[in-house]
Amino acid sequence: MTQEQPMRPGDGWAMLAVNLGLMGFGIACFGFGAANESAAPIIFGILCGLTGFVMLFGHIALPPNVACVLSFFGPYQGTVRDAGFYWVNPFYTKKHISLRARNFEGAKLKVNDKQGNPIEIGAVIVWHVTDTAQAVFDVDNYEEYVKVQSETALRHLANNYAYDHGEEHEITLRSGVDEVSATLAQELSDRLTKAGVIVDEARLTHLAYASEIAGVMLRRQQAEAVIAARQKIVHGAVSMVDMALKELTAKQIVDFDSDRKAALVSNLLVVLCSESEAQPIVNAGAT
Repeated sequence: MTQEQPMRPGDGWAMLAVNLGLMGFGIACFGFGAANESAAPIIFGILCGLTGFVMLFGHIALPPNVACVLSFFGPYQGTVRDAGFYWVNPFYTKKHISLRARNFEGAKLKVNDKQGNPIEIGAVIVWHVTDTAQAVFDVDNYEEYVKVQSETALRHLANNYAYDHGEEHEITLRSGVDEVSATLAQELSDRLTKAGVIVDEARLTHLAYASEIAGVMLRRQQAEAVIAARQKIVHGAVSMVDMALKELTAKQIVDFDSDRKAALVSNLLVVLCSESEAQPIVNAGAT
């Protein structure tokens, strides 16, 4: 793996004055030789002017959070990171790399979760380049590399977690968003290290069942919600019936035999568990 090497370039303003001076001196020599019909000053003036002109291509201006990777006919020479106006060898190949934080929001992917259910998942990733030499020389295109590896990591993440119905105490994509996002960020960091990229944050932005099973899963969720609500209603009703029987017996308001107790329990459970409002029947006695 290529490692970034800092480089200290020359002062751009000083070299600009030198280069312009060479070009001006070359023009003056050329004019002097032409006026005196002397070949030597003309040749010397042309050489000075060309030298000054070629050296102008060595100037680089770097804004904040932008680095310049330099190579000389292939071999890596170093990286300039500090903002400013500099001069380097004009024959260096210059590659500017942004060091700013970037967002990558991939397309919604259709994958299977741990249980084989087709789901749609999407994520946004915040990243920045930390090693410019690795970003330029160790991968073909570091931006495309980030895109492909992000989608691959997201697919792998979805395959390792259930959507929302895992085993007991198991983290799922729906219930453990923070844990899942941290896992995604760690896996991306491991994958992108060779490209000199650091992942600052990774968060899920979209999570849903695929359209072909969304209706079925919605009905299942509704059924589970109804069952859970019924369980609470029945548990509360049984507790209330038990309390009523204990209170009536303790205060000796009514003496219950087994048949009357069973009838009372049945009536109370019907009243407490029924979805519709109970209609009482008043017994006015025999006529």
